[in-house]
Amino acid sequence: MIRLGRKSPHLSWLWKQQLRLAKTAPSTLDPPEGCLTNSKTTFGPLKDTDRVFQNLYGRHDWRLQGACQRGDWHRTGDILEQGSDWILEEVNKCGLRGRGGAGFYCGRKWDLLRKAKSEKVPKMLVVNCAEGEPGTCKDREIIRHEPHKMLEGILLAGVAMDCQRAIIYVRNRFYNEACNLHFALAEAYHHGLVGDSACGTDIKFDIMIQRGDRYLCGEETAMLNCLMGELGRPRRRPPYLTEKGYFSHPCLVINAESLAVLPTILRRGSAWWAGLGRSYNSGTKLFCISGQVENPCTVEEEMSMPLREIIERHAGGVLGGWDNLLAIIPGGLSTALLDPPTASEVAMDIDSLAALGSGMGCGSIIVMSKDCDPLAVMLRSIEFFETHTCMQCSYCRDGAIWLPEMFARFVKGQAHPHEIDWVSVITEKMKASKPICGLCFSQVDVAESLVRMFKGQIEERILKYAKGS
Repeated sequence: MIRLGRKSPHLSWLWKQQLRLAKTAPSTLDPPEGCLTNSKTTFGPLKDTDRVFQNLYGRHDWRLQGACQRGDWHRTGDILEQGSDWILEEVNKCGLRGRGGAGFYCGRKWDLLRKAKSEKVPKMLVVNCAEGEPGTCKDREIIRHEPHKMLEGILLAGVAMDCQRAIIYVRNRFYNEACNLHFALAEAYHHGLVGDSACGTDIKFDIMIQRGDRYLCGEETAMLNCLMGELGRPRRRPPYLTEKGYFSHPCLVINAESLAVLPTILRRGSAWWAGLGRSYNSGTKLFCISGQVENPCTVEEEMSMPLREIIERHAGGVLGGWDNLLAIIPGGLSTALLDPPTASEVAMDIDSLAALGSGMGCGSIIVMSKDCDPLAVMLRSIEFFETHTCMQCSYCRDGAIWLPEMFARFVKGQAHPHEIDWVSVITEKMKASKPICGLCFSQVDVAESLVRMFKGQIEERILKYAKGS
């Protein structure tokens, strides 16, 4: 039993172990050896011949026959016979980075599971199709209109990591999408593409689908807990998933888009993928554009394309024109806002947005115009995290209680100006904590960027209320 106010030797040992592993293990944010680069200076629009997702809008047949006509499952057996070494070498050379938010280099991350020792139990691949954050809908389009592309990518990635089985976690609310995915998986089994002797080889690989419904289950350890029938909330590491994951099986959780692009990369070559986008930010990306734009949509574009050009070309621009822009959330609700001058110049890639203190996240672009009430947006944004926190970590729990209460007073103007500074006091405490998952830091990024962007409007609202108008 751990007494309050005293340092637990067990917890101290855990942190020392994590620090030791962090120092000795290669970082998944460092480019892998042999990663190809390019000298391009202009990016986008993407040529139709370079599109990975050719049925993104569901205009063609999503079943096996239509997928094969678009090139899916073409000589997949020959790719498998190249071996796991060749597949991982191509992934390292092309510089593929995760499309789920963190931006890890897939080659480095996947190699962790491949090198993990597993004598008694087989390794597992877990596919993340949770997508519970507001504004995100790219994985939903993949499993609805391109399910075979994802299934083929799961097979190839699983074999590269010496896995024998994969589980696809789908959000429970995606009923029609899950039906399409189940149908596509049945087709793949019926035609021998997965299962025993996958694609005519001696490889056995099974895929199953499981559903759940909680935003927090997008975090990998919470997802595994949900899949195992436990309460879907994060747990501390170590043990890491590559050591002890799904029912003690070594496993890895990978985003659906990261897997869906793999077959095209292996067919067209790593040099083709590395030639798209800025160096170390290569390839194409699905962007979900929503908010106050003329035409909300999901679109595939080249990485490093200017944010303004993406919005104006595909979403018809901001309602009322670009001069009516108030702010943009570039990568989903958990990323910091961008002001109009910054949004006019920034390139949509992982490193460019990280340098500005924001992030590309999963590519969910949410546009706010001057016609909306920014303080109401502030409140709704912070209330989302209040609803979905698991309440395990003290500072995250306290922030989820105090921040919505303060922001509700800001909206009404029933606050004192010095309370604006209290937000930074709370967020600094949260940043200095050691939470189990990243939800705590997501709250911090959102709260700080909202106050920084709209401090003037908050002071105005307080003054207006004080005057009784």
